[in-house]
Amino acid sequence: MMRETDTMTDSKNTLTRRAFVRGAAGAMAGLTFVPGRAFGANERLNIAAIGVGGMGAANLNACTAENIVALCDVDSEYGGKTFKKFPQAKTYLDYRDMLDKEGKNIDAVIIATPDHTHATIGMECIRRGKHVYLQKPLAHSIFEVRMLTEAARKHKVQSQMGNQGHSSDAIRMLYEWIQDGAIGPVREVYAWSDRPVGGDPWSDFPIMARPKETPAVPQSLDWDRWLGPAAYRPYHPIYHPMSWRGFWDFGTGALGDMGCHILDPAFWVLNLGHPERVEAVTTHYIPEVAAETYPRASVVRYEFPARGDMPPVKLTWFDGRLLPPRPKALEPGRKLPGNGALLVGDKGTIMHGSHGAGGVRIIPETQMKAYNRPAQSLPRVKDGSGGHERDWIRACKDGKPASSSFEYGGPLTEMVLLGVLAMRLKDTMLEWDPVNMKVTNCDEADKYIRPVFREGWTL
Repeated sequence: MMRETDTMTDSKNTLTRRAFVRGAAGAMAGLTFVPGRAFGANERLNIAAIGVGGMGAANLNACTAENIVALCDVDSEYGGKTFKKFPQAKTYLDYRDMLDKEGKNIDAVIIATPDHTHATIGMECIRRGKHVYLQKPLAHSIFEVRMLTEAARKHKVQSQMGNQGHSSDAIRMLYEWIQDGAIGPVREVYAWSDRPVGGDPWSDFPIMARPKETPAVPQSLDWDRWLGPAAYRPYHPIYHPMSWRGFWDFGTGALGDMGCHILDPAFWVLNLGHPERVEAVTTHYIPEVAAETYPRASVVRYEFPARGDMPPVKLTWFDGRLLPPRPKALEPGRKLPGNGALLVGDKGTIMHGSHGAGGVRIIPETQMKAYNRPAQSLPRVKDGSGGHERDWIRACKDGKPASSSFEYGGPLTEMVLLGVLAMRLKDTMLEWDPVNMKVTNCDEADKYIRPVFREGWTL
């Protein structure tokens, strides 16, 4: 994490709407940044990874054609299997030590730590000129996301957010259909996730007050480093390694977890940009629980203004196995997927699943079969498992932005986190000023938009 003296002033925390839209489209518009050093066609990157016990291990598996030179995890047991898989890599508990000692030999860094540490770790790597692959959501707060986006631009590093569906063929096909007018102008979007009660260890978030027990910290874990910028609290096994997503201080809940996947297609193909207003209702009703963890279920409503010749859009998010109204176009007996979205246009409806418009179809199927699909107009990312990581590796070598660089992933995450903010301030219609990163009708929002970091940890 950054030292107290290494800060960025608020005078740099502005972003005009025009700059935002230009940045969001940058990944497909051919913006070119110069990498830290030039690479030959067959030269391999020297890659380090921070947070390698969970998703970081999967990210590394897609990068084995490169040189894996250093690995870092604050839990030597949780990261131990990955340490053993790459015996040639030097291992560390503190990423700052790793960067200090191995920095000259590192070209790029994969970061797959809990959400609350994304910004401080990512900023340190970016300022040292390292290309960065950072898991979704990009950061824990809107301010942190904005700072990472601006820092990546300033330091001219190649970046990629870990919403792997943005490298899929399906999301590009959806873009082409919308441009072709397949369902006419889109005015409504419904999106949903079965999380936080999906049944998997990483999605079954705890809905609870803060634990009162204070068990001993495992010898393998550096608890202070795991907490990072978050306010100190005693260790409890409910937080690490899986259930941290369900706590306000560490994760971003079901919306932060899945929104960067499920809302990605609509955000991109409809050029949504910043919403003007957002509000939420949730199942929270016990103050001690509501103060600590995300709700069992929520509904978040966004309102987006007209964009060029595109009409205003109302987008509604459902989680906790809540579902939108069943569309009339959906055939009897056909179910909505557990995670997915509906894009409702004047001439029809498109339904897709999670992770980059998987299973994208016009409904009903008779309308899908009757549709004369347009010719392919967007270039595809090389397919197959690990294509998103390899797209980032390609960007690091040739200097052309990856599919979900921070210029795109940053604004997408800001939109998602604004919904998370509405959940914390539920039953209030929040009016959003994106240029100044401020909710204009609720001063209480400021402390969540620009959080206070624990002493010794700052951007």
